[in-house]
Amino acid sequence: MTLPITRTVSVLEIEVICSIGLHDFERAEKQRVLIDVELRLDADAEPTRDTVDETLDYDDVRNAVIAVASDGHYDLQETLARRIFDTVMALKDVTAASVRTQKPDVYPSCRTVAYRLSNFPGE
Repeated sequence: MTLPITRTVSVLEIEVICSIGLHDFERAEKQRVLIDVELRLDADAEPTRDTVDETLDYDDVRNAVIAVASDGHYDLQETLARRIFDTVMALKDVTAASVRTQKPDVYPSCRTVAYRLSNFPGE
């Protein structure tokens, strides 16, 4: 029995400094946000040659995340994650995505405060 192939690209802990948060102390200055993006790619579009032209360029993923995170103020991680999600879903060969945002410096008593948005099958 042959199992179906899945193709996944992960770009993890993209660090950005962005304007995010509801609290006055968050609005006072930009803060560090870590962003994880996992993308399912079309299994039928697997590259047949060893060239980036045939697949999703990881630079495009990273650059898209940075551009969205740098584009103004976000009150909510949910809003930031949704904007990133919609942007990466439009990239070449992407069929599903998971976006996780983390604010590691917002509370001294927490390692991180995170939000995840995904349309992976079965989740």
